[in-house]
Amino acid sequence: MKTPIDLNGFIQVAIIVRDIEKAAKEWCDLFGVPMPEIRVQEPGPRDGTTYRGRPGSYGLKLAVIDVRDRGFVIELHEPAGGESTFQEFLDKHGEGVHHLGFEVGEKRDAVIGELEEKGYTMRTVGYYPGSSWTIVDSEDKLGVNLNIKPKR
Repeated sequence: MKTPIDLNGFIQVAIIVRDIEKAAKEWCDLFGVPMPEIRVQEPGPRDGTTYRGRPGSYGLKLAVIDVRDRGFVIELHEPAGGESTFQEFLDKHGEGVHHLGFEVGEKRDAVIGELEEKGYTMRTVGYYPGSSWTIVDSEDKLGVNLNIKPKR
């Protein structure tokens, strides 16, 4: 790639789970860190989010285990209704690593463009105040999806 993904931008491992409370407790015990808040997004439209080119509408439980002192975070995702990249993964693979996240800064559009040129599709694109996230459908080629973010 002309615009390679810098490994210094590695920021997250995202894991799909069936029981987020149990998984969060186990991860926190393993790393010796406090239990994070488990955020619940009720099923419904997700403003500014697309899934496979259509408006996103799903529910999700999310916990972010903060191990940034070790260089990254672990995101736990428990699908909670509707069609999403998270439910798709759970249905296809069961629990496991859904994506690795990379912060690429101002190179976000160039990286996404080059990935699309290489035949990767953008499975999910989402926006939130101050940033965005793009799940690149790369399971079949890389064994895991990618999350490309301009910044945290």
